[in-house]
Amino acid sequence: MTDIQAHLRFLPQSAQKVRLVIDIVRGKNANEALETLKFVNKRAAEPIYKLVASAVANAEENFGVSRDDLFVAAITADEAPTRKWRRFGARGRFKPLFRRSSHVTVVLRERGA
Repeated sequence: MTDIQAHLRFLPQSAQKVRLVIDIVRGKNANEALETLKFVNKRAAEPIYKLVASAVANAEENFGVSRDDLFVAAITADEAPTRKWRRFGARGRFKPLFRRSSHVTVVLRERGA
């Protein structure tokens, strides 16, 4: 049984916010995860939907696995490089701004077999 993987790199959103969305779909069937992500009211839901859909397409095209047999075995959001901006504040002070980004990995497996 092989793992089907898909990666999303440099998503311009913090890993902490992305984890709120991926926790919803972890362990679900692939079809159920895609249906759930359509109705999640978070900005990270759309790129995660595309990532899971891409992993399902990889499984069907490259491994010949039916999408009905797949489930989300693992999905992680790790921190990517942080871009550091600066804003100048009152009295000559310096206010740092951190533009965080994340790397997301999804692993699908075939149920049973």
